[in-house]
Amino acid sequence: MQQFLLFLMAIVAGAMLAVQAGLNSGMGKAVGSAVYGAFISFLTGGIALLAYCLASGVALGNVRRAFEIPWYYWMGGVLGGFYVFAIIVLAPRLGVAVTIGLTVAGQMIFSLVIDHYGLLGIPTNPINWLRILGIAAIIGGVVLLRTH
Repeated sequence: MQQFLLFLMAIVAGAMLAVQAGLNSGMGKAVGSAVYGAFISFLTGGIALLAYCLASGVALGNVRRAFEIPWYYWMGGVLGGFYVFAIIVLAPRLGVAVTIGLTVAGQMIFSLVIDHYGLLGIPTNPINWLRILGIAAIIGGVVLLRTH
């Protein structure tokens, strides 16, 4: 049952990304800048997360540990900012389905590399032909979305 709930959460998160692409594109268009649109998205997300932390009583004691880890872990926010910026630029030009399909293909390709080498402390899971076939199916799906 727990595995099912985790899968469901992943599907809902993916669905939210598609909705977010449309919302963020609208924000970027409204403010006349993809960068400011992405900034507003992160600002409102940050405020929502802070409100959640305060309302739920999440302990702040371990937050200082963030200053003890290597610098590259801080790049997650920069990478997220680039992702939102890219979605704002790409969704109106390519459509939400193709944009999300391509970003998922990129995520899967780099996820295989991270898994294969155990980068960033992730347990290793070697690349094999079936995993490559899965990525090829995603790319094939994007081609079908783009051409039909």
